[in-house]
Amino acid sequence: MLHDTRLSGSSKTCGSVHRYGYTATLGCPHMDVRVSPARLSGRIRAPPSKSYSHRAILAGGYSDTATITGVLESADTAATRRAIEAFGASIIDTGVDGRLEIAGFDGRPGVPDDVIDCANSGTTMRLVTGSAGLVDGYTVLTGDASLRTRPQAPLLEAIDSLGGTALSVRSDGTAPLVVRGPIAGGPVALPGDVSSQFISALLMAGPQTDEGISIELQTPVKSAPYIQITIEVLEAFGVRATTVGGGYHVAGQQQYRRTTPYAVPGDFSSISYLATLGALCASDPVVIEGASPSAQGDTAIVGILEEMGASIAWDRDAETLTVDAAPLTAVTVDVGDTPDLLPTLAVLGVFAEGQMCLENCGHVRLKETDRVAVMASALDELGVDVTEEHSRLCIGAAPADVGGITLDGAGDHRIIMALSVLATAGDVPCDITGAEHVAVSYPDFFEALATLGGSVERR
Repeated sequence: MLHDTRLSGSSKTCGSVHRYGYTATLGCPHMDVRVSPARLSGRIRAPPSKSYSHRAILAGGYSDTATITGVLESADTAATRRAIEAFGASIIDTGVDGRLEIAGFDGRPGVPDDVIDCANSGTTMRLVTGSAGLVDGYTVLTGDASLRTRPQAPLLEAIDSLGGTALSVRSDGTAPLVVRGPIAGGPVALPGDVSSQFISALLMAGPQTDEGISIELQTPVKSAPYIQITIEVLEAFGVRATTVGGGYHVAGQQQYRRTTPYAVPGDFSSISYLATLGALCASDPVVIEGASPSAQGDTAIVGILEEMGASIAWDRDAETLTVDAAPLTAVTVDVGDTPDLLPTLAVLGVFAEGQMCLENCGHVRLKETDRVAVMASALDELGVDVTEEHSRLCIGAAPADVGGITLDGAGDHRIIMALSVLATAGDVPCDITGAEHVAVSYPDFFEALATLGGSVERR
């Protein structure tokens, strides 16, 4: 239940999505929450996929016209919308079922009139940096304090090698960025273990170049499913990209075109919190709607919960996931392709029998926060037995009573939601700081938790 009416309602302020009296935008109200243990049940609809929403919005910008339905309304996707508008697209938000009518820039992004503020969205900055490489002029991109610490150098070097100019104002590979095009295309080498978004950015920009772009991977790719999402969206807009010799190729002089509305699927990163709540806290089954099959790597949460012994069933035709509580046994999980699951899996480890180990997680340190270190610290404060290595996090024995402390959300939406799951499954209420940041990917998270019977109080 929601204990404070200020947590309900909806409006738009501060230039981004606003829910429950807060946004994730700088200058908007800060909010801490107290999450108490609860038993859950009921039906809830998953939010639309953030990853697909970003790419569909950008594909709509590259098109002449496009209609996108089921777009996630969040601070991150708002940043991508602002970016394509800065390049010359116009967007009509119908206000119905996340439907956007986009008049795009048809493969020819114009010089922005102002700096593009990507806020906290790493996906926006990287995908849009690729778009900026097509502009016959200068584009300046920046973001909030967190985003300005995230690595961009490999993408900047790639744009340089393709005939453009791209630099970090601070000369350290971080934003603010200055990009000048247009790039001609050609071959380029990229590391695969820093961010798959560098690859996605060039795959989305490449069709608008004369020569196309061929990407050679210097290191094995991490988060490969996100590249498959990109390729899937490209295909939906009439653009063909292929895997070649362990790398990727997209031909030039292709047009983005789609004659029917593109529907964004449900978000399995967000579903992971709901499914985990069901596995840990359900008094009767929790049914999650909108669990449609897709290229999302985070669909792995279904198999992981099954392996741990959860009562879970995925009806792919009905697009529903039904989860009930059951005793869980710890497992070892390679999160190389599913970095966003690490905070959720760490929480599962607290309540599972045995030691839960999350491996191949070094790249998870390069997100909005160092999520490996932040989760390790939070669990250690709770008295959980934690072993942290650079690319490995193991969770062992938990105290008799889990909870009863204030947990730092670290300004990271995924940390905040994972800790809220932990508090709901625990024994004693926890206070969680900076809860407004859930607006980045799942603005309705606390409302969803309350709908299922959770207890959330604004502090």
